[in-house]
Amino acid sequence: QVQLVESGGGLVQPGGSLRLSCLASGRSFRLYYMGWHRQAPGKQRELVATISSSGITNYADSVKGRFTISRDNAKNTVYLQMDSLKPEDTAVYYCKASHLRDYWGQGTQVTVSP
Repeated sequence: QVQLVESGGGLVQPGGSLRLSCLASGRSFRLYYMGWHRQAPGKQRELVATISSSGITNYADSVKGRFTISRDNAKNTVYLQMDSLKPEDTAVYYCKASHLRDYWGQGTQVTVSP
């Protein structure tokens, strides 16, 4: 069983930055395929970014050049650095771990508003 706890969400003005963190349980974190997804009100959950166990990253077109996903295996943590935030980035952001099966965190709210 893998437990995920997200933090770092909040209210930020357009153009601002936030860094989300996701702390994972378990002793095999380095093997997990990690990702960030988001769900805006009335919309389906969508992929934001992923990072493999070897550090290969992938981004949705809508966030390329603005968001950066990274991981610290020593801390069992994956991060999402979000810069140049836009109102359309407003959503609940979820951390996902894939290892034998998928695990989800509880989500953290990000609101981008003047």
